[in-house]
Amino acid sequence: MALGIQVFGIVFGAFMLYMSFLQWKKKEFTFNEWAFWSLFALAFSGVSLFPQILDPVITLLELGRKLDLFIIIGFMFLIASTFYTYKVVRKVQKGLDELVRQLALERAQEPDLFPKKVNQKTKREK
Repeated sequence: MALGIQVFGIVFGAFMLYMSFLQWKKKEFTFNEWAFWSLFALAFSGVSLFPQILDPVITLLELGRKLDLFIIIGFMFLIASTFYTYKVVRKVQKGLDELVRQLALERAQEPDLFPKKVNQKTKREK
C-alpha cells in the first residue's frame, strides 16, 4: 500500500514540476515563482519517496502520525493563500473603485458624452 502512495506522490511531483515549467516558458511565471514551485514539487516528491525524513519533525512536535503533519500544513497553507488572495482582491477592488470614480468625474465635466434623456416614446410604444 505504501508503495502505491509513494508512486502517486512522485508522479504528482513530476506533474507539478512539468506544469510550473510550462507556466515559466509561457512567461506566466517569473523565474522566482518557477523556482519556488519547482522546489515545492521536488520536496513533495522527496518526502513521498523517503517519508522517514519526517520522523524527527513528528517526534519534535509530538504528533501521532505523519498525516497529521500534512493536515496541519495543508490548513496553514489554505488559510495563508486565502488571506493573500483576499488582500490582492481588495487592492484590485480599491484601484477599480478609484478608476471608476476618476472616469465618472471626467465624464461629468463633458456634457456631450451624456445626452439628456428625453421622454419620447418609441414607435413601438405608441
